[in-house]
Amino acid sequence: MQDYFEPAPPAPENGGESLTAEQAIANLRGDDLGLRYYAAWWLGRFRVREPAAVDALLAALEDESDRTDDGGYPLRRNAARALGKLGDQRSVPALIWCLDSSDYYVREAAAQSLEMLNATASVPVLMQMLAGGVEAAVRVPGKPHLAQPYNAVIEALGTLHATEAISLIQPFLEHPVKRVQYSTARAMYQLTGQSIYAERLIQALRGDELQLRRSALMDLGAIGYLPAAEAIAETLAENSLKLIALKGILEHQLGSNPTQPPSLSDHAIQVMAVMDSLL
Repeated sequence: MQDYFEPAPPAPENGGESLTAEQAIANLRGDDLGLRYYAAWWLGRFRVREPAAVDALLAALEDESDRTDDGGYPLRRNAARALGKLGDQRSVPALIWCLDSSDYYVREAAAQSLEMLNATASVPVLMQMLAGGVEAAVRVPGKPHLAQPYNAVIEALGTLHATEAISLIQPFLEHPVKRVQYSTARAMYQLTGQSIYAERLIQALRGDELQLRRSALMDLGAIGYLPAAEAIAETLAENSLKLIALKGILEHQLGSNPTQPPSLSDHAIQVMAVMDSLL
């Protein structure tokens, strides 16, 4: 799902379009900032799980040369995103370190990647990022974002089954930003199993803003909430996104035990029928 919302950066004119893994790793270690930025994205996009790729991306997390005018670290952002996709647990300590970055988008990417890596060691630091509660979760003056990447932090805590964080997460159901409310409802369902939180996301599918309906679709797919299948199919949004959300629900129904073949329960067949109706 993350890939859908993460458009590819433009390929550099001097050698970005037709890379091999070896070339991408070499570019990431080179001096050309454009090639380095693209290589970090490319290694994640194509899941290059070679140790040398992980090593190069870990080194890029400490890069000081690629800076924006306001002090951001574009290369570090791409490296942090890529490391989550490569699945190497060696990345966890460095990504936890990134949660303290001065760059909001590095912190966001690190939280998302730690969620992907199922890094339970990151839970205490993620919980610290919710310190101050909703009152502190305000927009930074002159910036287009809140004080912390609350969506990513709360979603990570939900996926990591951090039940000890429930008291910190629950107040964000009343946050003025609806997307934060949705992330909170998603996490609260994962942490408590109470359908009232998932039903809030179903209600969000009927909202006026397309982007918010898209967000609710992705959240329902992430939690695999079966009663949402029909509502997802009827949502005013792209069929491609509805199918992604339904795929998430189907995967929850099939289970994830690699030693056993998937079982086509009546519920799984029901979801597949809904998906067929959208094709």
